[in-house]
Amino acid sequence: MALIQPLLGKHPSFGRYCFLAENATVIGDVKMGNQCSVWFNAVIRGDVNSILIGNAVNIQDQVMVHCTYKKTKTLIGNHVSIGHRAIIHGCEIQDNVLIGMGAIIMDGVLVEEGSVVAAGAVVLENTVVEKGSIYAGVPAIKVKSVSPELMQDEVQRIAKSYITYSSWYK
Repeated sequence: MALIQPLLGKHPSFGRYCFLAENATVIGDVKMGNQCSVWFNAVIRGDVNSILIGNAVNIQDQVMVHCTYKKTKTLIGNHVSIGHRAIIHGCEIQDNVLIGMGAIIMDGVLVEEGSVVAAGAVVLENTVVEKGSIYAGVPAIKVKSVSPELMQDEVQRIAKSYITYSSWYK
């Protein structure tokens, strides 16, 4: 069973039909919407600030979601996929976003709707990832726009697939 731990009077809360892997960790001030999944060895640590997660979000294996004390909360919209081993820290990720494996999203970053952050990208503090864009590299920069095909074939497909995958474990 996942480690779900209250801290300083704040209890994690979960919407309906969420899946938490048996070794996932969710601590403190975390609010999660419906049909979310938190995969193996992922950590969502709402100890120093709040973390708000929308609906149909998948937080894949070994992801770390955190924030900064008295400075930045973490906000994650709906239909967001966060790839294996990514770090999400004190930022806002809007709806229909794909964060690639191993990407790092730093404090104060805004990832606007319909965007992709490529695998291994490092998005520096206070960067705005423009709506409908693909950002890649270290530091991450805009490399092109998200095509309608990429939005449907990857971003939306992955978010829907993880709802299916999580049903296999229930």
